[in-house]
Amino acid sequence: MSRMTIPMEYRQASADFDAFMVELRDEAGLATTNQTYTLLQAVLQVFRRRLSLSEAIAFAAVLPPVLRAIFVSDWDTEEPRKEFESREAMTRETRELRRDHNFSTETAIADVAKVLRRHVDTGTFERALAGLPSAARDFWAP
Repeated sequence: MSRMTIPMEYRQASADFDAFMVELRDEAGLATTNQTYTLLQAVLQVFRRRLSLSEAIAFAAVLPPVLRAIFVSDWDTEEPRKEFESREAMTRETRELRRDHNFSTETAIADVAKVLRRHVDTGTFERALAGLPSAARDFWAP
């Protein structure tokens, strides 16, 4: 009988996510990873709202496992799709998630983009972005 081993990306998921969160906390200049989590979740939701279901699934597929789970969690697939706006307008939108406990910075989207790019396979990530609208590619420009 042949056994499939657990893929390393799943075996390492918690450690990789912890490292991602510490890097993002430091990049954003936040005090805690709890503050960082809200910033991350907000940025991912702002992006997701602007994709079709198939585009969002294709994007999620190239994320590390825990980020993939955050990207799809609490997803209302019936929510009306939004248009991409200016970076400033979308940054203001990041502040709407848990408004009283949200420490999203003026550079939240760029901060997440910069750190995310260090935690994904660059070629795979770029190929996934190439299949999305140009505004979606611009969103992930650091």
